[in-house]
Amino acid sequence: MELSLLSALNAERAARRAAVLVTDIGTGAQRLVKAAELQQDPLAELIDRQLRTGKSGSVEVDGKAYFLTVQAPPPRLIVTGAVHISQAMAPMAKLLDLDVTVIDPRTAFATPERFPEVTLLPEWPDEVLKRQPLDAYTAFVALTHDPKIDDPGLVAALNSDCFYIGALGSRKTHGRRLERLAAAGFNETRTARIHAPIGLDIGAVSPAEIALAILGEIVSTLRGPRRKPATEPA
Repeated sequence: MELSLLSALNAERAARRAAVLVTDIGTGAQRLVKAAELQQDPLAELIDRQLRTGKSGSVEVDGKAYFLTVQAPPPRLIVTGAVHISQAMAPMAKLLDLDVTVIDPRTAFATPERFPEVTLLPEWPDEVLKRQPLDAYTAFVALTHDPKIDDPGLVAALNSDCFYIGALGSRKTHGRRLERLAAAGFNETRTARIHAPIGLDIGAVSPAEIALAILGEIVSTLRGPRRKPATEPA
């Protein structure tokens, strides 16, 4: 690999941005396709499909064979709310290779005993998300029902390119949430990114079932077609 390609690939990796190294198997020629430049590439559809799997592989187009080396950041799951659902969700998410962080300033709930082997931050979400911005390989889930905790996280998520945003609550609760977000400057197009009611419709009742439904929706979104990046912040 040329040094310039390696340097560019490392820069994308350090910034948690996806990229694909395209190698022409016949000639050995290589080029780097960054996620932000994907649509301009002649192999855009095939590269996008490979990116969504998160795995490298070979493809053939018009009699020419290519190997697509995928570099995709490890997906992250950021949760506000050290609640029963997130307790059940954390070990399931780790099995799915999701890097889990639970944020909750309520120290009575955010304890290592309740969340072993999980990155647990007993802080306010807006403080955490200033230090750790959300990106295109991050899912954000709000679970507290407390606007003081959930809303700052939702604002950060809506101002980011995170691939999934979900919020727990009934349609009535979500309606009030949308009113608050509208007052904060978010229009309907932008708040439509929020999955609410959250999770796949599997008739979930228990915390573990709700956690399963949420994770199913997250995986479906991660592996499905990517939306266009967010535009102007609120």
